[in-house]
Amino acid sequence: MSFSKCPAPWVGHFCFGLFTNAFSVNFNTAKIIRMDKGELIGLLHQHHNAFIRDLANHTDQEFRFAPEGKWSAAQQLDHLIKSVAPVTLAMALPPFLLQWLFGVANRPSRSYEALVEKYHCKLGEGGRASGRFIPKESKTLPQKRLLRKLERLVDRLCKRTEKMDEQSLDTYLLPHPLLGKLTLREMLYFTAYHAEHHRLLVKKGLTGYH
Repeated sequence: MSFSKCPAPWVGHFCFGLFTNAFSVNFNTAKIIRMDKGELIGLLHQHHNAFIRDLANHTDQEFRFAPEGKWSAAQQLDHLIKSVAPVTLAMALPPFLLQWLFGVANRPSRSYEALVEKYHCKLGEGGRASGRFIPKESKTLPQKRLLRKLERLVDRLCKRTEKMDEQSLDTYLLPHPLLGKLTLREMLYFTAYHAEHHRLLVKKGLTGYH
């Protein structure tokens, strides 16, 4: 996959106000390769379990080691928890409330590959975590307790995803601080990829420790 050329910027903006003109969406996505919710749940477990396994094997010193100007493994973990938690919460909201808060999609869901490419483009443009997604200092973060917390969050997210129907995943929206409004399916794509992205960042960061 190449990230050398970014797609045209998506002009959608966050919207937290009232959407008074409700409408239904019926997209023909035959040409878009997408994961069904079973595949999505499998990918969520796969990537988060790999992240959790890697960090569970870290010594305390490795867990808290931070390369110059970068996050430690502890902070990468805290960031993932802060990112997964609101998605898990949103997946429990009734559809009418999701529509009232964020509206409904006027386009098909992107593929997993297209979503990942868009994310890398935003990172290449200087996009970074901000606000409530910035992790705490490493010394305040308990390793085992936070790993268990992430595992429980992902399990809860997957159970809530299982209860959603496929059409709802392509209809309702959630806001992302870098990517704008995403369909629920796209947000789950991002959440799965995000864990693998940060697992690789932790691995790269530890090359300076050993």
